[in-house]
Amino acid sequence: MTAPSTAAAAYEDPAELAQVLRGCLGRFATGVAVVTFDGVSKRHGLTVNSFTSVSLDPPLVLVAIQRSVRAHALLSGRPFTVNVLGADQRDVAMHFAGKPNMEPDWVEGAYAPRLAGPASWFECSPWTEHEGGDHTLFLGRVEHFGHRSGDCLAFVDGGFVTIPEP
Repeated sequence: MTAPSTAAAAYEDPAELAQVLRGCLGRFATGVAVVTFDGVSKRHGLTVNSFTSVSLDPPLVLVAIQRSVRAHALLSGRPFTVNVLGADQRDVAMHFAGKPNMEPDWVEGAYAPRLAGPASWFECSPWTEHEGGDHTLFLGRVEHFGHRSGDCLAFVDGGFVTIPEP
């Protein structure tokens, strides 16, 4: 077994420690999703990679949203959709990650708006929220869902990769 290349005790500067921790966490490949919802005056979307299933009975999913994100406070108590992106949707991921490009196509959902053409989607009613450090953990009850075939978009080591469909 190889000894670890870094250790938390080796960093006295909290900013440097945070940067190294972020790099270590970035080694874990995640899917890429966009959380969409209607705000008071406009439609919103946030690119996330902190998404997970929680329960099948009742059907619950969780997204973690950083509190410093503008739309964070607007999501509280609102229905939302988690759109798991396909490999062909990198532009959509970037659009909702703060690098706006061409406005995506929308689908009107029964609970919340969703994007056209994601690999899978989960329309959710709000279930509960929990503090999670500098994030809020939003749990939603899955009310409607669907998927399509095709490769999926993932994120690892600061970049996008494709997960091929088996």
